[in-house]
Amino acid sequence: MAVRKFKPTTPGQRHKIIGTFEEITASVPEKSLVYGKRSTGGRNNVGKMTMRYLGGGHKRKFRLIDFKREKDGVPAVVKTIEYDPNRSARIALLFYADGEKRYIIAPNGLQVGSTLMSGKDAAPEIGNALPLEYIPVGTVIHNIELRPGQGALLVRSAGNFAQLTSREGRYCVIKLPSGETRQILSACKATVGSVGNSDHALESSGKAGRSRWLGRRPHNRGVVMNPHDHPMGGGEGRQSGGHPRSRKGLYAKGLKTRAPKKQSNKYIIERCNKK
Repeated sequence: MAVRKFKPTTPGQRHKIIGTFEEITASVPEKSLVYGKRSTGGRNNVGKMTMRYLGGGHKRKFRLIDFKREKDGVPAVVKTIEYDPNRSARIALLFYADGEKRYIIAPNGLQVGSTLMSGKDAAPEIGNALPLEYIPVGTVIHNIELRPGQGALLVRSAGNFAQLTSREGRYCVIKLPSGETRQILSACKATVGSVGNSDHALESSGKAGRSRWLGRRPHNRGVVMNPHDHPMGGGEGRQSGGHPRSRKGLYAKGLKTRAPKKQSNKYIIERCNKK
């Protein structure tokens, strides 16, 4: 994995930094695992705009990703590493010994031709999915479940990883990418290794048009709106004072929105590191 810069032959190329795509081995996805994906343009089922600043962009097809990894004891061979327009990470196509094909999120260092396994008998090697109780302490992991059999919810985007730091009874203590340390049931599965495409954080689109390709429309600041549209709008010239607020009047900086009696509070040992 690497990134490439461009010579400033046009204003859009001047600040452009993108990946080299050197790890990708196939340009056409597996047809049986691809589904159509309709664009909403930020509208709900009755046509009302519920999300501003969304719409347009290139058409995408959804790749069905296996986040559960429930085919325990069945070996799978990595056939291809592919681009996925719906996520920052790359995906890998697995051919299982029983003939089934599935996509998974490609971990860092995964090679075409590697053999992967899932289940408690799998070795704790890159790309293998095991229950947390069978993963050695100190291992770097990703694709972590919160409930057994639910499917991975945590640590799925490019370059991310968590670390299994210790065990406490039925629970394992995991240090998450945010800096938060929390307990997760030992029966939950996780995949060994970190998520691939770690250079994604270094990429720069270089121009506004690239955001439009991704379906992101221009975002207006509240301070340039009228008072009718935003609490920070209006006034003669620029106004000083006041606290930054959202469109609905809630404080935008530092307002705690987490429920004080949330059920999962007891599993969180240390909060994330706020800058």
